[in-house]
Amino acid sequence: MITETIKKAGLAAVLAGTFLAGNTLFAQKELTVDMSETIAPIQPTMYGIFFEDINFAADGGLYAEMIKNRSFEFTIPMMGWSQPNSDRHSYNNESGYALPVKYFEGEGNLNFLRVQVKNAEGYELHNEGFRGMGIKEGDTYRFTFDAKQMAGAVSAVKAELLDEEGNTIAEASIPVSGSEWSNYKAEIVPNKTVMKGSLKLTFEGTGELGLDMISLFPTDTWNGRENGLRKDLVQLLYDLDPGFLRFPGGCIVEGRTLARRYQWKKTVGPVDERPSLVNRWNTEFDHRLTPDYYQSFGLGFFEYFQLSEDLGAEPLPILSCGIVCQFNTGELVPMDELGPYVQDALDLIEFANGSTDTPWGKVRADMGHPEPFNMKYIGVGNEQWGPEYIERYKVFNKAISEKYPEIIIVSGSGPFPDGDYFEYGMKELKEMGAEIIDEHYYRSPEWFRENATRYDSYDRNGPKIFAGEYAAQSVAIASPDNKNNWETALSEAAFMTGLERNAEVVQLTSYAPLMAHAEGWQWTPDMIWFNNLESYGTPNYYVQKLYSTNKGTDLISVTQNGEDLVGQDELYASATLDSEAKEVVLKVVNTSSEAQEIQLNFKGKSIKNKGKVIVLKEENLTQENSFDAQEAISPSTEEIKVKGDSASYEVAPYSLNIIRIPVK
Repeated sequence: MITETIKKAGLAAVLAGTFLAGNTLFAQKELTVDMSETIAPIQPTMYGIFFEDINFAADGGLYAEMIKNRSFEFTIPMMGWSQPNSDRHSYNNESGYALPVKYFEGEGNLNFLRVQVKNAEGYELHNEGFRGMGIKEGDTYRFTFDAKQMAGAVSAVKAELLDEEGNTIAEASIPVSGSEWSNYKAEIVPNKTVMKGSLKLTFEGTGELGLDMISLFPTDTWNGRENGLRKDLVQLLYDLDPGFLRFPGGCIVEGRTLARRYQWKKTVGPVDERPSLVNRWNTEFDHRLTPDYYQSFGLGFFEYFQLSEDLGAEPLPILSCGIVCQFNTGELVPMDELGPYVQDALDLIEFANGSTDTPWGKVRADMGHPEPFNMKYIGVGNEQWGPEYIERYKVFNKAISEKYPEIIIVSGSGPFPDGDYFEYGMKELKEMGAEIIDEHYYRSPEWFRENATRYDSYDRNGPKIFAGEYAAQSVAIASPDNKNNWETALSEAAFMTGLERNAEVVQLTSYAPLMAHAEGWQWTPDMIWFNNLESYGTPNYYVQKLYSTNKGTDLISVTQNGEDLVGQDELYASATLDSEAKEVVLKVVNTSSEAQEIQLNFKGKSIKNKGKVIVLKEENLTQENSFDAQEAISPSTEEIKVKGDSASYEVAPYSLNIIRIPVK
């Protein structure tokens, strides 16, 4: 198209193939899209999801449980609970009092609550939820608990959902009886929507009642699973069409001590028997202390595998290699005591893929999934570095390769994309013949724009790359002031053209972290933000979505004057063929403040006379999405016309453009 700015530049400029935009004189770009041969397949795993339980992403987030500390297993067993009419320094004859009691020492569900009701009119027990409870008018909620009568005649438990002012918006009375533990349930429907509701329990009769596993879930969960996952959050993940799901992290894999590392075997089996664990992010950052951040493991390894299956994504679990987070204690398992850690990895493969007559395959089957999950990848260590990591990785690599040679093992190059740690790790892993190396980079937007060529020089015959954690930091790494603004997202989009152009080397990529609770976060930026009722995708989310849903099947070249477009005049580009849709797919990123005219010349195949362009753009680089403006930056679609074997298109300032044109 001929724009007004071109007309103003004068006929001479037009004839010269240039136009004046603002104060910048840009030549019209002629890009050659060569479809005559493909360079490399785009792996189905090219764009995936990294999940870590940081920012209340699991309990209080994806896992839809609304009761905090439902089985009184926190270090402070009554954390999250209150008794407003009781005084711990009184006999509470006009109300009552509840105290935690230990079933036994060890691991699992250790505690229950002994509720002593002296005056049923006066005693109340409240739970605050995760920064409150998001409750929706007209929805159905399932309230369940375990109880046994211990003394006297407490005959019923009354559950009430309260709004922010303490008014009852739903209630149910559940009779209880018997001196043995029994499970009770009721369904309740609130008459009001509230952001920060709470649960109130009162009782009929007097005496002592044992309570445990007090739980509240919406019935409308993802795939309708009882006590399952929050539907809106999973929908955002599903819409990404991810190629893989990496879980459970992240630094959470390593823990702050060996005793508090993530152990997958403790997260499977009956939910009420899984031991709780303090979350390693609870006091990591002074700017966001969250001492009430624990893991119930209701979202455990079985549920992660199940979610992977739901999303059509390859499961990619990461396991401890016997080194605690080196940003914390760096505690090591002695080499001669590494055996149980290696066995955990071998047993996990059996859990995921083994037949039902194997010990761990039977555990999977007993949980309701007799069919194998067909896991193909396993990660050893998260972000470790140095000789301590390499010597431990070698032990894992040998054991897994010998017993399960079909499993692809993911190793790690450390926490940084350059420097001594990175160079040492890459050198050692290459010499070992590592299959896939995980690289991490949290850097400035400028770094991302400048590193679109990062993988151009990587050895095509060496290890493949997993860009496992990355996000542009608007301020600094781990700063609480980082923003998910358009500059960060646009810079990531420019960088991702380089990931795609190097599909011979780069086979998996994922943004990190994935989710953050608006009032429970520790780390920024994050791809998806949510509160107790709503969720939205950031501009970074939409960049990831546009890449993952338009990845194509085969890499082809797009060049200007025979060179890749890697930032010349602030333009970046990559191209693929989509053999399934029978389309050519171009990704063009303009990081300049001016519109730029491009002419696309196609060779090797004939194309149809029109296609579409999906555009993500915003002229204000500091713009963000928010709960009040959830789609302030979101894609729009327009038409592109083709004449013969070429098409012209004006690329908007600060924009990501997905151009799809059918191939004849």
